[in-house]
Amino acid sequence: MTDITIGADISKDHIDLHSLPDGGTLKVANDRKGFAAIVRWIGTKGLERIVYEPTGAYHKPFERFMMVQRLPLSKVNPRLARRFAEATGRLAKTDRIDAGLLAQYGALLAQRILQANTQTHNDLKELHVARLALIKDRTAAKNRAKNMSNLLLKRQNVDRLRQIERQMKAVDEAIMALIGADVSLKARFDILVSIPGVSQITAFTLLIEMPELGGLDEKAAAALSGLAPMSRQSGRWTGRAFIAGGRAIVRHALYMPALVAYRFNPDLKTKYEDLTKAGKPPKVAITAVMRKLIVLANALLRKNRKWEPKPT
Repeated sequence: MTDITIGADISKDHIDLHSLPDGGTLKVANDRKGFAAIVRWIGTKGLERIVYEPTGAYHKPFERFMMVQRLPLSKVNPRLARRFAEATGRLAKTDRIDAGLLAQYGALLAQRILQANTQTHNDLKELHVARLALIKDRTAAKNRAKNMSNLLLKRQNVDRLRQIERQMKAVDEAIMALIGADVSLKARFDILVSIPGVSQITAFTLLIEMPELGGLDEKAAAALSGLAPMSRQSGRWTGRAFIAGGRAIVRHALYMPALVAYRFNPDLKTKYEDLTKAGKPPKVAITAVMRKLIVLANALLRKNRKWEPKPT
């Protein structure tokens, strides 16, 4: 039996599906009845993967339902999927066409199958999304305070900042309680915080936003966090390498730990000093330290051991 690839274009109200190579199509409501209809439609077909794009909050119920059913899911970058469509010369854009293009993209360019998330991880992810929103609210409130002159508005803004801090504390406590109640997560968390410079916040950010850590090779860990250097070369011309893509949340979470690590972690301090002595800008050296940090975290989790200083 030929394995099929299904493209799923997900919108607020409905989901369009297209399967390859048989060319089957289906349109269902974006709700539990629709999800059940998809499972029945797939039936006993040999399914290789369901390919879809993230669409804000609209794809999440679909994703959770299909993971419970243990169906192979591939969540793809919308920008890359659109570039694939342009490369094939298909510029028209409808839900049905998008579903077909996603199926073709998944069939031609094998995509990574998502790991099924546990309910604990789903809860952690939801809490972390709320935490990131609170950080944005706090930044906005602090920026507003700089230009306020009305006493009432100033008091309200101060109250809002205090409320945000209370809410963030409650969210952090809820995250730590979930991690503490899970033996495997707690062990992984303890390994991460053993690394100099990695705080509790950085550790739970890595666990939530990059659960693949510990199961990757060095290059994949750097690439997934957006810290792998991208070379530019054509003929005799060689441009500056740069970093791009990956998970920005993870990259941002590693910046402050890198600043601490290059001061207090002897290995990373040597790496930073070697690069700056070689004429590299401090920003480039810090990025290299961030890359070393994520590679180190991945290696320690894979070996299931805490960080220890090298013997002198």
